[in-house]
Amino acid sequence: MKSIRVHEFGDPEVLRLEEIPDPQPQAGQILVRVQAAGVNPVETYLRSGAYSALPELPWTPGTDAAGVVEAVGEGVQKFAAGDRVYLFGSLSGTYAGLALCEPSQVFSLPEGVSFAQGAALGVPYGTAHYALFERGRALPGETVLIHGATGGVGTAAVQLARAAGLTVIGTGGTGRGRAMVREQGTHYVLDHGADGYLDALPEITGGRGVDIVIEMLANVNLDRDLEVLAPRGRVVVVGSRGRVEIDPRRTMSRNADIRGLTLMNAAPQELKSIHAALYAGLENGALRPVVGRELPLAEAPRAHREIREENAYGKIVLTP
Repeated sequence: MKSIRVHEFGDPEVLRLEEIPDPQPQAGQILVRVQAAGVNPVETYLRSGAYSALPELPWTPGTDAAGVVEAVGEGVQKFAAGDRVYLFGSLSGTYAGLALCEPSQVFSLPEGVSFAQGAALGVPYGTAHYALFERGRALPGETVLIHGATGGVGTAAVQLARAAGLTVIGTGGTGRGRAMVREQGTHYVLDHGADGYLDALPEITGGRGVDIVIEMLANVNLDRDLEVLAPRGRVVVVGSRGRVEIDPRRTMSRNADIRGLTLMNAAPQELKSIHAALYAGLENGALRPVVGRELPLAEAPRAHREIREENAYGKIVLTP
């Protein structure tokens, strides 16, 4: 099969398309024919070597994918050859023609959801759900500000929050991005490239502030986020690219919280609940993964460059 392999950590050009033997499922394992593989920012950190826990080399990147079950090992009962599925994790990496998985990494993909959309689910939608409901404790009727609502996690958070009955405020840095945010169902859209863009929040919230901030770039925004929180508000840090100085008194005056997350820290029961909710949302049409770009597997280096650009639009997927 064709697979992207990394033999040394470095810039995107270390992502090499190679021919390697097809994996074979052992007892309790599932082999999936990959139709689309999702690209996530964390994979760029791993590829470059700038991550706390690095994979053993040679390594095939990728956590998210969607495709069709090719074969199952002895003892696998939930899935059978021919089933449409999406993946959140694998044993062998998803930037490849085939992915070897544990059953706990495989989820049914409803009819009507494309494989490219399925490849946009695992990390982005899982992270958005975990941020909003497990870490953010979002409730119907609350107001959420989603910084950087144009990327994979951002669009997922908009759809999930809107479906759950929250008032949703999303930000985007370009006209195209803000139009997309509006299409996903936000009640209000702000230009995070404009000076003083958060000054609109008192009027939007009746002077109360926002209950939750989903923060994709904490090193830039965190101190300002604390200014716009309502009493007992929560900032949920999904992403950060550096250090930041804050005024802790802004948390004290509001009884506010700053809560970090990494989806990989979610407990098995939390992940089970998250993916059950995602399936229901896909099935009833409330969730509509946005695929910004589809690239051939050989263009994985380009995908790794483009996903780090500030003005992302939905999910980048690779097609073997």
